[in-house]
Amino acid sequence: MSKRRLKRQLSLIHVVMLGTAGTLAAEIFVLTGHAAGMAGPATVLALLIGGLVSYSVALNYCELATTYPVAGGAMSYVREAYGSGILSYLVGSMDCVSSTFYAALSAVGFAYSLQVFIPSVPIVPTAIAVIAVFAALNVLGATRVGNAQIVLGGFLLAVFVLFIVVGLVHPAGFRWEVLVSGNEVFADDGTWQDLSRILATIALVYSAYVGFEVIADDAEEVSRPNRSIPLGILISLTLCTLIYVLTSLVALGTVPWHELAGSETALTDAARRFMPGWGAPMMALAGMVATLTSINSAMLSATREAFTLSRDGVWPRPLSRLSRFRTPYVSVLAIGATSALIAVIGLVDFLSYISSAGYLFVLFWGSLAMIRLRKLYPNLERPFKAPAFPLTAYMAAATCALIVAFADWRALLFGGAVLVGFGLLYYASPRVSRLMALRLASRAPSRNRLLIAAASPQTARSLVHLASIIAEATEDTYICVLSVAVTGSPTPRHAAGLEAGEVRRRQKLLLDQVASQAQARNVALYTKAAIAPSVAQSILGEIDRRSDVKLLMAGWPGPLRDPQALAANPVKTLIQKAHTNVAVLLDRGLGRVHDILVPVGGGLHSRLAVRLSYEIAEADGARVTAIRVCTEPSGTEESDDTMLLLEEIVEEVLGSVPASFSLRVVEAESVPEGVLAEAERCHYDLVVMGASEEWALQTRLFGSVDDWVADRAPCSVLLCRRYEPVTMSWLRRQVKTIEEEHRPDNGGNHIQPAKGADACRPG
Repeated sequence: MSKRRLKRQLSLIHVVMLGTAGTLAAEIFVLTGHAAGMAGPATVLALLIGGLVSYSVALNYCELATTYPVAGGAMSYVREAYGSGILSYLVGSMDCVSSTFYAALSAVGFAYSLQVFIPSVPIVPTAIAVIAVFAALNVLGATRVGNAQIVLGGFLLAVFVLFIVVGLVHPAGFRWEVLVSGNEVFADDGTWQDLSRILATIALVYSAYVGFEVIADDAEEVSRPNRSIPLGILISLTLCTLIYVLTSLVALGTVPWHELAGSETALTDAARRFMPGWGAPMMALAGMVATLTSINSAMLSATREAFTLSRDGVWPRPLSRLSRFRTPYVSVLAIGATSALIAVIGLVDFLSYISSAGYLFVLFWGSLAMIRLRKLYPNLERPFKAPAFPLTAYMAAATCALIVAFADWRALLFGGAVLVGFGLLYYASPRVSRLMALRLASRAPSRNRLLIAAASPQTARSLVHLASIIAEATEDTYICVLSVAVTGSPTPRHAAGLEAGEVRRRQKLLLDQVASQAQARNVALYTKAAIAPSVAQSILGEIDRRSDVKLLMAGWPGPLRDPQALAANPVKTLIQKAHTNVAVLLDRGLGRVHDILVPVGGGLHSRLAVRLSYEIAEADGARVTAIRVCTEPSGTEESDDTMLLLEEIVEEVLGSVPASFSLRVVEAESVPEGVLAEAERCHYDLVVMGASEEWALQTRLFGSVDDWVADRAPCSVLLCRRYEPVTMSWLRRQVKTIEEEHRPDNGGNHIQPAKGADACRPG
């Protein structure tokens, strides 16, 4: 099956700032002092070497990301090279987890930085709030993430340029004699010890260079990827290398290295020397902004990894659902919630080791994947080819291995534990899922009864005919035809007995007339009669007393023009209050079903319509046409995406797209006009539609679109409403309303939904 893709909306400036601002993270503010304690003046050399060796990884990613410009980064490359087995699963999972933990680390770092200016600010609530803000940006679209990165990164670059320029020219700033002071740090240790210190320093700071990986992770949303991706990666890495080297040069040339050794405020300490008064607050603010850019880029990377893992079927399927903005909103919410949870439970420091080890694991296998891909597909079109291949690939893998050799043992231990955990989950998850499904199935009440509310012989015959088709297509399903007679005012007991007897005689006659419909299809059917003050209350009581009703079926209630009469109609009451799925049939001479039309809006009600259409088609050998109506002009990319979404929904409901299904995208002025035009075009026997969100209103039966189509369709119509708890229904409607209010038009502006458009879309 083709896969739904994210929208390409990031320009070159977005890409450059995502890579630059995502790389210029808070580490440089903290690690400069720690690196000085390890390597002294050679810290500048270690940072330069770290940047230069990072070019081997960067060049590999330029080739891989332009050859495979899809979301997921290293996981996608490993999958193409080694198959969609456990290795690609581990690479993708580690990349996602590392970015998620890094987002939490940065959020907590932001809260601590904010305390410099507002001492009373609480850490955990502040961290959660900032995570929520960037989660919202991710839901609204990658463009907004990129715009935020431009603003934040622009400020960060300006601060670093100011720090470097003022530090180099100010008399109290950089001095060569200060930089080389204390050279005795290497005097008695020997060449190997000095080299080991530099390598250990490179291992310490190396993670501060890999921020450009976010560009590869988000390659599917980059406009003109063949040009923007390599330029973005190389420009951002070059800028970061220059800034890191020059910043450390100024800091260590302003304050002797032994005074900065171990300091977590090395840059602030240096700024205080040549920018007294305002230098320290400026650098503190820059450090705070750096944590924000880290959250922004880490969240973007983690959510796209989760989206890819889900789209490939190795993580839960809902994580690959896209919003109206073509963003993976479920993944964003899941990653945001996980990052917030990490901040709440206080495992940030502990999990920082996993983040570092995870990035190295991902970079290592991403580099090796390029070597294998060159061998497997030598003639594959590569818009960018890494120079000096295979030297760059081997150098990148060797660099990662070298960094691992000098990395903190806790990072390796924790990273190994996470890999083992994911490996066990990979092999155990399918078995656990099957066991849980069997257990839930054994505990859950069996819903295998189709309950028909019979009001008249003609309606009852039509409903039993359709119910028999559905029952024949599903295992162990039987039909119950319930006829309710409404009693009048209270009467003497003997008179009431005579009245009840006459009512039951008429009911038995009615039920006997419809029984033959089910017998013709060899479907189990039994009849039931009741006398009650209210038809609706009697049927609702039948549903509540026994939890085995799979579907309640009723006939069309008649004209819908009087809102007061509609609100009091028993069918409307059943639609609103029945704790089960409901289907209402408008019969226009339904006989054998050959062709079925099912409009698909994407909601849970239209999913029920897809399921019912499939069951009817299976029993009668019918053909099903699933359509999605577009009410706005769309280009090729948008049209393809709509078709993929339709295919995705059908596959989600049925497991695959059956051979009896054909899928179409229809353009029309409004949804109801599009559905009606399609119904008239092909002379369908039955239209099956899911309710819109208006089904809960007193003035609509199933919604304005459904009611309008049912009133004008040239064939029989089956409208259905899927049951969900009241709280979930209300919450889902609120979320959908918010989405509609912020839905962007083609120009990126927010518009209100047009009449008869998405707000009234069935299902």
